[in-house]
Amino acid sequence: MRVGICSDTHDNLELARGVVETFESAGVETVIHCGDIVSPFTANVFDADFDFHAVRGNNDGEWNLSNVVDSFGTYHGECATFDFDGTAVAAYHGTSETLVDGLVESGDYDYVFRGHTHQRTYEKSGETVHVNPGGLPIPGADDTYHVALLDVDEGDVAFYEV
Repeated sequence: MRVGICSDTHDNLELARGVVETFESAGVETVIHCGDIVSPFTANVFDADFDFHAVRGNNDGEWNLSNVVDSFGTYHGECATFDFDGTAVAAYHGTSETLVDGLVESGDYDYVFRGHTHQRTYEKSGETVHVNPGGLPIPGADDTYHVALLDVDEGDVAFYEV
């Protein structure tokens, strides 16, 4: 099973379309957006041929965003947990580093996916892998946008530039 991870698309429609094309080309079955989609019109781009899940980001303030996502996927609110063929995953936007650290250090998850910093991250802490795919390029973070792909069967995470 392949799981696509993205975050912080911030209403950039061209970028969101590129994310969907990347995931469709890679044959992902499920996509997790780690927050900051921002508006319903951008969320609609993710209505594609995969299961879609989103958690709320600190810029996701438009009241109808959850309704739009729920029309074709699942809007989880602040945080979500998943079990993909025995692989435990937590997803959270990442606004609180204390909460990110708590999820990672709990030992309850094989992977913790987050966004917010716009900085691509892959860190292993004990048996947990902390992944931030990155976000829309901003000063002090990544210069290009990336997504991550988890191959559950292989236990491997790869990053792809969009």
